[in-house]
Amino acid sequence: MSRKMLIKPFRSIESAATATHNWRRRQILKAGASTLVLGLSVTAPRLAWATSVIGVRVWPARDYTRVTIESDQPLSNTQQLLQGPDRLVVDLSGLDLDDALKNLVSKITPNDPQIQAVRVGQYQPNVVRMVFDLKGAVKPQVFTLQPVGSYKYRLVFDLYPAVAPDPLMDLLAQTERKQQQLDARAAMHDSAPPAPPSTLAGPNNAPAHDNSDAFFERYAQNDAGAATPGASAAPSVPRPTPLVPPATILPRPKPAPKPPVIAQSNSGDDSSDQADDNYGFTTPKTSKGGTTRLLTVAIDPGHGGEDPGAIGSAGTYEKHIALDIAKKLRAKIDAQPNMRSMMTRDADFFVPLNVRVQKARRVGADLFVSIHADAFTTPAARGSSVFALSEHGASSAAARWMATKENSSDQIGGINVKTADASVNRALFDMSTTAQIRDSLRYGGFVLNEVGEINKLHKGSVEQAGFAVLKAPDIPSILVETAFISNPEEEQKLNDDAYRDKMANAILKGIKRYFAANPPLAKSRMT
Repeated sequence: MSRKMLIKPFRSIESAATATHNWRRRQILKAGASTLVLGLSVTAPRLAWATSVIGVRVWPARDYTRVTIESDQPLSNTQQLLQGPDRLVVDLSGLDLDDALKNLVSKITPNDPQIQAVRVGQYQPNVVRMVFDLKGAVKPQVFTLQPVGSYKYRLVFDLYPAVAPDPLMDLLAQTERKQQQLDARAAMHDSAPPAPPSTLAGPNNAPAHDNSDAFFERYAQNDAGAATPGASAAPSVPRPTPLVPPATILPRPKPAPKPPVIAQSNSGDDSSDQADDNYGFTTPKTSKGGTTRLLTVAIDPGHGGEDPGAIGSAGTYEKHIALDIAKKLRAKIDAQPNMRSMMTRDADFFVPLNVRVQKARRVGADLFVSIHADAFTTPAARGSSVFALSEHGASSAAARWMATKENSSDQIGGINVKTADASVNRALFDMSTTAQIRDSLRYGGFVLNEVGEINKLHKGSVEQAGFAVLKAPDIPSILVETAFISNPEEEQKLNDDAYRDKMANAILKGIKRYFAANPPLAKSRMT
């Protein structure tokens, strides 16, 4: 009996242990299953709504309107262009309709050249639909950008008008209006006799008496062919051939350029179209009763749109400073009877570096000036600078650093690499000539002297580096750093309207002195 009793408890303990083990196992399995179900229920929505919109921005411009959607992860999208009426339908996958996307509606302004309005809604679970009501036919470009600088992932919609505005046609219309004003003014006043010319200082010397106004008076009377006595008559680079749209840019400039002649001789003598032995240039030809063409200056306000440029400690954006100085310079140039200007951008939008060069060449610009207000790694850096292109490396470590920073503008501003013809761009940028660099240094020297009259100079001579925006092969080109926005004192200067006006005036004076010392050669007739 006792044996049975000994065995029985043993069996009971074994059974109890097994039952306990099985119970615990079932509990663990239940807990695991519950955790899995709970995890799936939590994870599924998180996976569906994992992408968050950081910001939505709209950059309207006559050239094109850009819509940027910035997110913490890449966005998946589909789009279709519809007609009757014109509209662009965009579906964004993996998103829930949030305040940032809703605010897109209020960001469309009445003066947007491309977009009439936009509608945004939750089209399907996890899908947000945007419908852009358009003012006309557009050619949209949609592309994504990887994180760079302070930006995360960006989805970009560039809405180009079906018929792109031509800067040359705009310039010709502007010039026609100006010529009518000049003709009316000439009918009212007799021409005053030109003042006797005086010697101009060299580009890196203290400026002597400025006789550029006297030069322009003679130039208006078709006497530009005679160089100013005492001035160096260094040959200029060839004048650019007006370009076709960027997609069909020729890789090399034509030896017989055909830029626009705004006013031409009445004599019917085409001998001025014959190239001389100096780079195949044309020689100025004047005639009694003829009029002269207007000198064209391409003004390039740096940065813009998605690319703010440098930002000062007080929150000043370089792109706004550059645009304001450029507008002031444009007004001053257009007020000159023998000059006209073209701006690569006239509002807050981004222009790729190669497009800036193409625009200047399209209008046959005589000179190109890019305006900036850059920053350096230390706030102690100060002073204004003028840069020209270099074929053989930068003239200083600071110049190299600035060129690298400025050349990164395309990555920050955002370009569609699928549409960029790398071979064409490389060919364009490899055509820069020694003559262009020599004339750019001379041109920059005159501007540097004038800028030095209103602000301390960072360097006493024109610096050189591989700035992509200065690589027009046939246009003397400079980049002006008006001041260091990273220096608190100079940032304060840049925020002073009077200082910006003085800077624009200094650049104009340098341009006029360069033209007076290097009389522009005649351009041949363009049909």
